[in-house]
Amino acid sequence: SPSSSTQTMCSSAEAGASPRPLRVLIVAPSMDMIGGQSIQADLILRQLRVEPALEMSFQSINPRLPSILQSIQRVKYARTLFTFPLYCLQLFRALQRCDVLHVFSASYLSFLLAPTPAILFAHYLRKPIILNYHSGEAEDHLSRWPSAVRTLLLVDRIVVPSEYLVNVFKRFGFQARAVFNAVDLSAFRFRTRSNPRPAFLVNRSFEAHYNVACVLRAFALIQRRLPEATLTVAGDGPQRMHLQKLASDLSLRNTRFVGRIQPEHMPALYDEHDVWLNGSEVDNMPMSILEAFACGLAVITTNSGGIPYIV
Repeated sequence: SPSSSTQTMCSSAEAGASPRPLRVLIVAPSMDMIGGQSIQADLILRQLRVEPALEMSFQSINPRLPSILQSIQRVKYARTLFTFPLYCLQLFRALQRCDVLHVFSASYLSFLLAPTPAILFAHYLRKPIILNYHSGEAEDHLSRWPSAVRTLLLVDRIVVPSEYLVNVFKRFGFQARAVFNAVDLSAFRFRTRSNPRPAFLVNRSFEAHYNVACVLRAFALIQRRLPEATLTVAGDGPQRMHLQKLASDLSLRNTRFVGRIQPEHMPALYDEHDVWLNGSEVDNMPMSILEAFACGLAVITTNSGGIPYIV
């Protein structure tokens, strides 16, 4: 149902007054937390800010702490303790100035800490709510977290990036709409790899469900047949030390860990490689695969046994 502010706009338009733009607040991770959600939110903001009928604003779920506390932001649990109250304060103020909330969401604890406060505040303020749910773990999340299902009852629209998630939400009694992830093609250069070199790339966060370890094991098999093959591992996360040790244990050659790469530098990194490797166990239209396709790389995914196959 439309909010009171939206109804006021409609009344003004009917009376002949110039309607003001619809104020949309996007709540998502900032580019300080590089990932599919932050990249999609940034793209939506940039594309919609040119629309005269819309006034776009942004609230980060991971606001930067004052300089005196920024060292805490590098400590996993301590940063949540300090960042969450700041996020809630900024969020409530921003919601008071908007007409519609568009909030990005992952699953499990992330759902509780980021979209849940936004949904509860927006419901209290009677703002329409769009939930943009991006996790491939939705079925397990909704099965194990009944509180999340109750929170979803407050949402006006659910947007997901795949028909798979549309069907997952349908099984829980929710109607979702698939709006697929997009890539800003102007930022990437397509190059046909007619004779691809064994120059491999993986750029996923070092989280267990992205299974970069599987990529390393698959590359070990590749390197047995192609000793000259190279692998660049871009990203960071809690499994960094484990993955570096695994690469050493597998005696991988020509393998380099380059850390987290800023989005503006990714096109050049894609251009240096011809094959993109993926080993994730749980995923949902990942941005990195779309970007690899946009650059013309061959994409190979692997199963848990480390056997590569082309998709």
